[in-house]
Amino acid sequence: MTDDVNPVPETTAALSAETAPAPGAATPSALPEDELTRLTDGIIAALKTVYDPEIPSDIYELGLIYKIDIADDRAVAIEMTLTTPNCPSAQELPTMVENAAASVPGVGEVKVNIVWDPPWDPSRMSDEARAILNMW
Repeated sequence: MTDDVNPVPETTAALSAETAPAPGAATPSALPEDELTRLTDGIIAALKTVYDPEIPSDIYELGLIYKIDIADDRAVAIEMTLTTPNCPSAQELPTMVENAAASVPGVGEVKVNIVWDPPWDPSRMSDEARAILNMW
């Protein structure tokens, strides 16, 4: 995202309870740093191909992706929201996100969870999305 004000989705690597660091500490990964970066970049690029059918901007730039968690076994958990709980695309968007992330080489099982906290608002959009939607 190009907007320094907008929240960037959190990307983490999951660990088992046996090797989990102290609360608040950075979470190391068994995956090499370059591989974790490649997977993260690939997933973000794939998510940028998913568009809300009613909005001419991709879901990543709209700020709908809250968290991307890549486990040591390459399983991916994505937390996302929708622009509103009554979104007409609520049934199809999570499946589109799951399929996009799963298309990245090296990614294991993908699970998408819809979350409502914090609620989405236009301040989460990137400058790119604002320009596309003429929302300045």
